[in-house]
Amino acid sequence: MDLSGIKINIIGDSITEGCGTSGPAYAYPSLLADRTGATVRNFGVCGTRFARQTRPSEMPTFDLDFVGRAEEMPSDADLVLVFGGTNDFGHGDAPFGTFDDRTADTFCGACHVLMRRLIERYPDAVIVFMTPLHRADENNPKTDSRTGKTYVLEDYVRQIRKTAAYYALPVLDLWGMSGLQPAVPLVTERYMPDGLHPNDAGHRILCDRILGFLRAL
Repeated sequence: MDLSGIKINIIGDSITEGCGTSGPAYAYPSLLADRTGATVRNFGVCGTRFARQTRPSEMPTFDLDFVGRAEEMPSDADLVLVFGGTNDFGHGDAPFGTFDDRTADTFCGACHVLMRRLIERYPDAVIVFMTPLHRADENNPKTDSRTGKTYVLEDYVRQIRKTAAYYALPVLDLWGMSGLQPAVPLVTERYMPDGLHPNDAGHRILCDRILGFLRAL
């Protein structure tokens, strides 16, 4: 895919917003713009999730879920990148749900609603989902308030992959191929000091992975 001169919308959370970097210019959306000449529009909002929150968060902006925000981005994008899901695991209170769910009130349902909404809003654009990165607490079990079952972050990753395959959308598997795993102390020290947010060097790696994937489409 030729990225020069195209319009790119990126919807994401704190990583896309640039938390952990020296500033927005060092975050991967800005790096993509610098390296491709594309117009990159960054819709990253710290703390946000795919699914609709059951109870209001202490930070109101955390509840600006991806499903609602998808309607607010300009509709003239040639490429839409979606990078989220880690906060649904980290601090969201929506149930995990099942693949058959079709509302934004569970994570599984929100995956369906978000993907279908983007397909309908951007019928001529390439839509790419990116799986969450590894994080230091990824194996701390999260209990589904509705069923009592427990889930870890990889379950959320699998659901994004599965739903994207259902809608025939390409997935950049950053979980599996970013090289960023904070369980390795050297990786934490160099790229993810807080075990979650990549620093400037980590964002350069993200940019490299994203560019390699997109140029091969």
